[in-house]
Amino acid sequence: MWRQIRLFDALTTLCLTAALAMFAAALMIVWLRILPVERVTLTAPLVRVTNAEIAEALQGRLNGNFLTLSLSRICTSLEGLPWVRQASARRVWSSQLAITLAEQNPVALWGASGREWVNAEGEVFAAHLPVGAQSVPPDLPRLFGPPQTSAYLLQYYAQSRQLLAQLSLTPVSLTFSERMALEMRLSNGMVLKLGREEMDGVSSMRRLRRFVAAYPRFVASRQQLPASVDLRYSNGFVLSPGRP
Repeated sequence: MWRQIRLFDALTTLCLTAALAMFAAALMIVWLRILPVERVTLTAPLVRVTNAEIAEALQGRLNGNFLTLSLSRICTSLEGLPWVRQASARRVWSSQLAITLAEQNPVALWGASGREWVNAEGEVFAAHLPVGAQSVPPDLPRLFGPPQTSAYLLQYYAQSRQLLAQLSLTPVSLTFSERMALEMRLSNGMVLKLGREEMDGVSSMRRLRRFVAAYPRFVASRQQLPASVDLRYSNGFVLSPGRP
């Protein structure tokens, strides 16, 4: 008899547990239905990314509701936009999604395509300019080289720009050839052949400093500026005359 009572108690407990589980599931379904995502907001204004692009990236990513949507999938989709470098999303109780986008900040053009850029971190990214965009400076330098050299070239450009500023000159392009040789075009049209990073124990930056020091006396004083200057020498440089 006691065995039958214990069996009855066990069955009762099991039924109650199942009923509670079903009730909880039903309650969850009702709860989920009353928590839809009703509003998506941007935490900061954007310059190059349009609302239409964001809406397209979020299409199909807001399925479910406030509790079930995947923030990681949303961020991955947004980071697929050309002008987005990083995305983050957070829930704002009880029906709002707040999105923060870090846009790409182009500081140089990459290559000759006109569709590739270098950001402030030295990373190459591909993106078309938005129609009527005024957010990209028109005088960005142009860098050429293998993709893995973008950060190096950007750093070299920054150092040379600072060095040449004392001559009121600016580098407008910098090329790193397949032979690992550097060539720079200046704002006055002159081309500097800097050679490899290390030649005869002298770095290309040191050769550039030597040129800057000699420029007022040996270059700027000439009636006609040279078309190019070959700095690939350990104790001097060679001037190639320009057109008369």
